[in-house]
Amino acid sequence: MPMHLFAYGTLMCEDIMHKVSACRPAHAPATLGNYRRGRIDGEVYPGVVAEQGGLVRGIVYFDVPAEAWARLDAFEGEMYYRCGDEISLEAETYVVRPQFVHRLLPVEWSLAEFLESGRQRFEAGYAGFEQLLPRRS
Repeated sequence: MPMHLFAYGTLMCEDIMHKVSACRPAHAPATLGNYRRGRIDGEVYPGVVAEQGGLVRGIVYFDVPAEAWARLDAFEGEMYYRCGDEISLEAETYVVRPQFVHRLLPVEWSLAEFLESGRQRFEAGYAGFEQLLPRRS
């Protein structure tokens, strides 16, 4: 059964989502309540952690096919785990694992800043992700 994905960082860029997931799901603006987004120390991408009263703006990709989830899991790596949340629509999102929370800065991550100054560095560091294989458990 296809699930939805709430994206709050680099996967908000449709072309990056396509490179990673090998699909082009329909999408719409969305928000995630009771979480906060921050920059990851030393990186150009963000992470989210639970925070009462927090609000993260992003997008939701609808009906992401099963084969795309294995690629997405491999892309997100060991720092994140997939977490289901239901507010008005049940969707999965990637949350920073507790052992990596120390890397999350108190500074909000900005998509505009990423597009202007971080995207080129990000894509150079993740070249070849079009051939993502699922990570081993």
